[in-house]
Amino acid sequence: METIVGCNIEMEFHEMDAKTEAAVRVRLHDGTELKAHGVTHRHPDDPAQQRVGEEIAAARALNDLSKQLLDKAGVDIEEVTHLHAHLSR
Repeated sequence: METIVGCNIEMEFHEMDAKTEAAVRVRLHDGTELKAHGVTHRHPDDPAQQRVGEEIAAARALNDLSKQLLDKAGVDIEEVTHLHAHLSR
């Protein structure tokens, strides 16, 4: 039996001079909402490439989000099994 479950992920960027921030939010089907952030700073000698700053900040935010999701999954497993969950990062 196949089950399809969806979730919404939102990401926005804030640009301030040489600093780019990414904020990501995901709402899981159980109602849990997780938020993560990523930041990058452009070196003064580097050319301004808005897209590159957004890509790096987004990758860092998504990396943070993936860690949070693994932590949540571990807690969920431990609540059912009453054993320590070993999830790789």
